[in-house]
Amino acid sequence: MSERVAVYLDFDNIVISRYDNVHGDRAWRNDDARKHGRAADGEDPIADKLATARVDVSAIVDYAASFGTVSLSRAYADWSVPANAAYKNELIERSLRLVQLFTASGVKNGADIRLAVDAVEDLMRHPDITHVVLVAGDSDYVPLAQACQQLGRYVVGIGVAGSTAKALVSACNEFIDYNDLPGVKPLPARKAAARKAPAKAASTKKASTKKAAAQAPAVETPPAQASATNLLVRAIRVGLEKSDDDWVRASGVKSQMQRMDPAFKEKSLGFNSFRAFVESRSDQVESKVDGNGQLTVRLP
Repeated sequence: MSERVAVYLDFDNIVISRYDNVHGDRAWRNDDARKHGRAADGEDPIADKLATARVDVSAIVDYAASFGTVSLSRAYADWSVPANAAYKNELIERSLRLVQLFTASGVKNGADIRLAVDAVEDLMRHPDITHVVLVAGDSDYVPLAQACQQLGRYVVGIGVAGSTAKALVSACNEFIDYNDLPGVKPLPARKAAARKAPAKAASTKKASTKKAAAQAPAVETPPAQASATNLLVRAIRVGLEKSDDDWVRASGVKSQMQRMDPAFKEKSLGFNSFRAFVESRSDQVESKVDGNGQLTVRLP
C-alpha cells in the first residue's frame, strides 16, 4: 500500500509566528498586522513587513509530499482577515481546503479544537491515511498528536522556532523547523537589511533577467521549461534533506516531482526520458551513474 498523507495547517498560528520570528517578539500584535494585506512597495509599511515574513505554502506542501501522496489537506483561519486572505489564491492552487473560523473572543479563533475534531474524524473515515502533518506550534495540539499515533499514524510536525512548544515537538514522530524546510529563504540578518531587501531584490532581478535573456538557451525560455527546472531543484532539495549522502537517486526525485506536481511529464517538455530532462539542466543539476547503474543527482 502506498503512503498517503493528511496535512492540517493552523494558518493563523504559522503566519503570526513567522511574522514575530522575522520582526521580533509581539511584533504582530504591536503592528496590528492582521488588518493589513498586500500592497505595492512603500504604500503600506506593515504590508511590506508582511511580505518579508511571508509563509512559503509550497515549501510546506512539498515537504509533506515527501512522505507520500497528499490526499487530504486543510488550512484553518479567519479568512476575512486581510493578512490571511492574501494567501487565498496560493492555497487554492495547492489544493488546500480553506476552513473558515470567525474569531469569537477577538483574540482566539478556536482552530485547535476544530482542527483536532476534523483530523480524528478524517482518520476514522480514511484508514488508508498513513501520515499526518501538523503545521502548528501550540501545545494544545499535543493530545491530537498522541491520538494520531495511537491510531497507528506517523505524525510529522512543522513549526516556527521560538513559537513551538517543546511538548508538541516531543509528541511528534518527526519534527522540522519551518525555517529548515527545503526552499525556505533564510531569515534576514537584521531588520535594516530586510527593509532594504525589496529595492535591492528588484534591482538584482532586473539585472539577472537581462543576463538570463542573453545567456539562457532557447529551451529555457518557455514558462513550462522554467517551471519544470524549478520543480526539479525543489524536489532534489527535499531528497537531500532526507538523505545522508550528497547524491540522491533520480528515480526518487522523479517520484517526488510527481507528488509535488502530478501534471509533470518529461515527454510533454520534449524529452524522451527523465535522464535526458535532467542532463539538459546541467547548469543547475549535476548527475552521474552510480556503481549499480542508477542515475543519481545533486545540486552544485
